Amino acid sequence: MRHLLLGAAALLLAPAPDLGAQQRTVDPALLQGMQYRLVGPSRGGRVTAVTGVPTQPRTFYMGVASGGVFRTTDGGAKWQPITDGQIPVASIGDIAVSRADPNTIYVGTGSDGVRSNVSTGRGVYKSTDNGTTWSFAGLYDVGQIGAVRVHPTDPNTVWVAANGDIFKPSAARGVFKTTDGGKTWRKVLYVSDSTGAMDVELMPGNPNVVFAWMSRLERKPWSIISGAREGGFYKSSDGGETWAPIKAGLPQELIGKGNLAVTAADPNRLYALIEALPGGGLYRSDNAGASWQLVNSTPGLTQRPFYYTTLGADPTNADVLYAGAETFYKSVDGGRTLTALRTPHTDNHDIWVSPTDGN
Repeated sequence: MRHLLLGAAALLLAPAPDLGAQQRTVDPALLQGMQYRLVGPSRGGRVTAVTGVPTQPRTFYMGVASGGVFRTTDGGAKWQPITDGQIPVASIGDIAVSRADPNTIYVGTGSDGVRSNVSTGRGVYKSTDNGTTWSFAGLYDVGQIGAVRVHPTDPNTVWVAANGDIFKPSAARGVFKTTDGGKTWRKVLYVSDSTGAMDVELMPGNPNVVFAWMSRLERKPWSIISGAREGGFYKSSDGGETWAPIKAGLPQELIGKGNLAVTAADPNRLYALIEALPGGGLYRSDNAGASWQLVNSTPGLTQRPFYYTTLGADPTNADVLYAGAETFYKSVDGGRTLTALRTPHTDNHDIWVSPTDGN
């Protein structure tokens, strides 16, 4: 009997004996009792995006580098793929569930965790029926998407941080905004054709205040370019319509990838994990981004920053935050000291903390 091995990449059939012109058939009834079973390996690829639903504490979503979006409704005991056959891009950059309507979900394609192998993103996809069906929601040419943020009370207002084409200069990069659920988009923050948006965040309690980090991240056949002499931190006070760069206390020379974290415990407290030379590390602002100070320069925070650089803050205690690279860190004193926490794998690409429960 032929042996069938079902793997992640291919279905392999052991070659049958050469029967020449003779043809043989097998009664299908003989195969009805056969079932596939896992013979290994029992692990998948990297997870690039995670999020949860505050009103459904056992529901979580994860996006992966090469397999779409999965969901669990039992706290992770079982996961189901929910985008197979509907979203034609396997690489996921970010996932956002509307707090006003958890049935509305946005997915930005194209992971911004860039390394030697890169799958180009192809825009934003949207579901309005809790992930049962998906439709294209624009921004086909913006490449890798680092963040998707939904207005807390309006599921049709969304901001997207887009790095742009990872392989070449392009004007289709920056912060984009829609107010009609993805039917139309406007590019509201643009620096240059080589500097894209790495992250965008909303001030808790006041979504008119929007923060963004801009930098250059480009892949060449022989190298990865991460950083330039333009970009950095930007702030808007009118919902992202106009922006102002803020440099006080931040690195001023080569500026690379950055990630921002906000906390409802103190809406004026911001954290930024920044790749820079000189001056890379963890920064903090206590005045809504008007000025910053370097609070920790532990080298592990910015290890392989083009591939990692992730940050999350506790919503109930502004001094508690988490940072991830090849080590997963926790701080309970506003970033001044760090404790390394053990995780199942050394790579840590994304963090989600419930906006209503710091546990």
